[in-house]
Amino acid sequence: MLTAGQEAEVGAPIAVLAPGETMADAASLLAAPGTTTPAPAVEPEVRPEPVVAATPETKRIFASPLARRLARERGIDLASCTGSGPGGRIVKRDVEAVRQAPVAAPAASAAAFREIPHSGMRRTIARRLSESKASIPHFYLSVDCRVDRLLALREEFNATRPRRVSINDFIVRAAALALREVPEANVAWTDTAMRQFAQADIAVAVATDDGLITLIVRHADAKSVSEISADIADLAQRARAGKLQPAEYQGGSFSISNLGMYGVDEFTAIVNPPQAAILAVGAVRQMPVIENGAPTCGSVLRCTLSVDHRAIDGALAARWLAAFRGAIEAPLALLA
Repeated sequence: MLTAGQEAEVGAPIAVLAPGETMADAASLLAAPGTTTPAPAVEPEVRPEPVVAATPETKRIFASPLARRLARERGIDLASCTGSGPGGRIVKRDVEAVRQAPVAAPAASAAAFREIPHSGMRRTIARRLSESKASIPHFYLSVDCRVDRLLALREEFNATRPRRVSINDFIVRAAALALREVPEANVAWTDTAMRQFAQADIAVAVATDDGLITLIVRHADAKSVSEISADIADLAQRARAGKLQPAEYQGGSFSISNLGMYGVDEFTAIVNPPQAAILAVGAVRQMPVIENGAPTCGSVLRCTLSVDHRAIDGALAARWLAAFRGAIEAPLALLA
């Protein structure tokens, strides 16, 4: 507290005592965080506040600084207090006299639930994907592929084969051929060197009761669409039965995640380490396109490539995506 005639810094707080408040109250106010606005100088004689004519909606409330702070901290509306200070000013004791209404406790949630223990596979998936998203600098590239010719070729192909192939089988084959054409993208990052793979081993994400698992189609660049289809069907069946060998779901040089069969138009996937890229495939959509300078309706497939920027730069990723799109839009090469 400052005594009469003592100098003070500009902006330093000065307390105002009103009847019903003590020096301890003033010290408490001065110690409050963020108290920087100086109070008016102490008058030798306390006079009543002038009466101000106002409507009930705009009625001014007179209260000491300490009373205002105490009301704010306790959630008390000053309008509910009766002032006992000079001129009806609200002081500390008036705020303390107001009994604060109890805060209703939030109602307990009635939602029922049960806890399902994590499987070893689910824990592994969670750990690996968390590490991937936290440690790998992802970036994303998207492309729309015209698949009218691919759909027609698939129907013609399936009409002459005992086993039907899916669009995803063609996509796996196209991704493998793109890795063969752009081998710099068929890599994995390590702390000491870039690991470039000599073959395209495509990991295909498949949902099981225990979680997502990647099935490895070995040498996909050297297999036909029918062989790829047979491999995926066999691996998926044994995955759901829990009969896979580690080599059949571990490794791989590139991943594909396809949610098109669920009606998802597009999405981004998380890179599956130590691989450097994963392709997210959406649903085939009928939409307006420009062909030979004229609008028409076409079948379009949106694909998004998630990339580890440590291993693959943007230009290289764009080259791979262009090679993949070229294979998809000229599908006869996929049957070679």
